[in-house]
Amino acid sequence: MVKINGEPFDIAGKTLAEYLASTKYDPTRIAVERNGEIVPKANYGETVLQEGDVIEVVNFVGGG
Repeated sequence: MVKINGEPFDIAGKTLAEYLASTKYDPTRIAVERNGEIVPKANYGETVLQEGDVIEVVNFVGGG
């Protein structure tokens, strides 16, 4: 299992890009942390999610 924002998902073996494509996140407005390290957007397609990974997706929201 891969834990994403505290929820378990059975997606080990998929790339981060594949996971994000299956969500409603706007890739231009997010940052992703994997096991405590920021993942550069350029690496989403080559970052393979592993069993036990902890992912945090932060969605930036404008306002004022």
